[in-house]
Amino acid sequence: MVKLRLQRFGAHKAPKYRIVAADSRSPRDGKFLEIVGTYNPLTDPVTVTLDAEKVQAWLAKGAQPTITVKNILVANKVITK
Repeated sequence: MVKLRLQRFGAHKAPKYRIVAADSRSPRDGKFLEIVGTYNPLTDPVTVTLDAEKVQAWLAKGAQPTITVKNILVANKVITK
């Protein structure tokens, strides 16, 4: 199954995340299919960049967002709750 989930990158104690479409069996920072956005929780306010077309395309193909990614997508009005 394909999931939309966070992939951590950035320095020690300074996390940044990519929102990626990845196989659910691959490790958190492992192989992914496509980058659909980024998320930076350390800025004030939180910085989120999304490619809404790519997100909608993956959701149409049956990808399941994780709880955190779903909350980010709802907050940015890419999907409805």
